[in-house]
Amino acid sequence: MSVGEAVETEPRRRGPRFARFGLVLVAVLSLLFGVPWATLVWSGNDWPLPVFVAGTLLFLGVAAGFPYLMFRGHGGHRDRESRIADTLLGVVWVLFTWSLIGQLAGLALLVLGVDDPVRSRLVSAGVVVVSAGLLIWGHTEAMRVSRVRRVDVTIPRLGPGLDGLKVVLITDTHYGPIDRARWSRGVTEVVNSLDADIVAHTGDIADGLVEQRLEMAAPLADIRARFARVYVTGNHEYHSGAQGWVEHMEHLGWETLHNRHVLVTRGGDSLVVAGVDDRTAGGSGLPGHRTDHEAALAGADPDLPVLLLAHQPQQIKDAVAHGVDLQLSGHTHGGQMWPFHYLVLTDQPSLQGLSRHSERTQLYTSRGTGFWGPPFRIFAPSEITLLTLRSGRPGDDGR
Repeated sequence: MSVGEAVETEPRRRGPRFARFGLVLVAVLSLLFGVPWATLVWSGNDWPLPVFVAGTLLFLGVAAGFPYLMFRGHGGHRDRESRIADTLLGVVWVLFTWSLIGQLAGLALLVLGVDDPVRSRLVSAGVVVVSAGLLIWGHTEAMRVSRVRRVDVTIPRLGPGLDGLKVVLITDTHYGPIDRARWSRGVTEVVNSLDADIVAHTGDIADGLVEQRLEMAAPLADIRARFARVYVTGNHEYHSGAQGWVEHMEHLGWETLHNRHVLVTRGGDSLVVAGVDDRTAGGSGLPGHRTDHEAALAGADPDLPVLLLAHQPQQIKDAVAHGVDLQLSGHTHGGQMWPFHYLVLTDQPSLQGLSRHSERTQLYTSRGTGFWGPPFRIFAPSEITLLTLRSGRPGDDGR
């Protein structure tokens, strides 16, 4: 094939793909903005014409401007546009969800004999009040320093010398377009109060390049752990200069488990603490970045228990195949904004908490310490996790 043929063929190949993307984008935006518009503006509300026109123009304007703000913000690492787009996404998601629920409530009112426009105006008022309340509460939850969630995990192969080992898990900090340097310092204070033996960060450290998020990441240098501070990449690092974050975490004094492991020993017993890159790493084009369990465990004594850091719960399949005892993950945010929980479960085997995936292998999925995108957490609180490892068999007291 000549160079000329290649140049001519590529646009033809890309054309249908972009057309499909455009159609999907229009369909999604039409649903997200159209359902709230129909509920609040159109429906049977019978608003005066100026109110109807103003409401319609508002929804059209925001829907038209949203893709521009999202692509310019996140595509171009522009924080102001990102903040606006993320907030709009959260607001419209809540309005969309509760507009659907409101329509069901409207059917119930119809059965009870309530006619329009009273019925539709009651639904509209309910949607606005509930949505506003949830958005205020959800923003407060997102911006607060995470609560501590305490979990005991029994690992039968764990030696008695390591019984009671304290592992603190933070993940999905997502230092991003909203300045959360104070929040980051608060997280560090809470972590240090837990007197951890190991502190683990399982990725999605930031949305943005290192130089953009230096102030927010700086408190990580002050986190204390008796034996190890360990970190693995998440999928968002591969949109934010992953190698730069790997090097910066090492500069801050953390062990980057870039498909490798370290050994933690106490009381004559040892634990393999391993980490693998995110499952999207192989497609990033970065040399040496990929998920490689064999490299992560190379040289480790197969008789020792293994604690594995892997960003996504879906990586548990390979953990089972390699005889891992406990995998620590994040990524799901616990759904972050209900009912997005159910969409997450179509891609991941676990939403949050401790789950078993083989006779040997357990998975702990954190709801995340920060938040991504929309600055709201609705029915999915953030967490700093204190995992206390116990030797013995499940059901024993581990002592």
